[in-house]
Amino acid sequence: MKDLNITERRNGDVVILDLEGQIRIGENTLKLRTTLRDYVDQGEKKLLVNLDNITHIDSSGLGDLVAGYVSFEKAGGVLKLLKLTEHVSELMMITKLLTVFETFSDEEEAVRSFDAGSSGQASVA
Repeated sequence: MKDLNITERRNGDVVILDLEGQIRIGENTLKLRTTLRDYVDQGEKKLLVNLDNITHIDSSGLGDLVAGYVSFEKAGGVLKLLKLTEHVSELMMITKLLTVFETFSDEEEAVRSFDAGSSGQASVA
């Protein structure tokens, strides 16, 4: 599968994007970049990107994830990653992006973490 398919679903106030295919330079990264920008523009504050069905990601794709993360942060939102494949996890480790993104293997845990604060710790009122 070469195309990138993005499916939206919601769990409470968290938008979950299920990505499937490849995130490579060209149309696929443009599609991801545009989708992330649209959610920022719509005022969404909690976005979980599910990478479980990503077969390949290149440096351009990683760059778009980082740009999306920064855009959400600047707009007062949070972008987190779910179910990194072995390939994606290795790339994130090599590029030290695992220190930037909060990642989860369990969807319910990830959804709950948004209410606990962006650092994964409970917010203090």
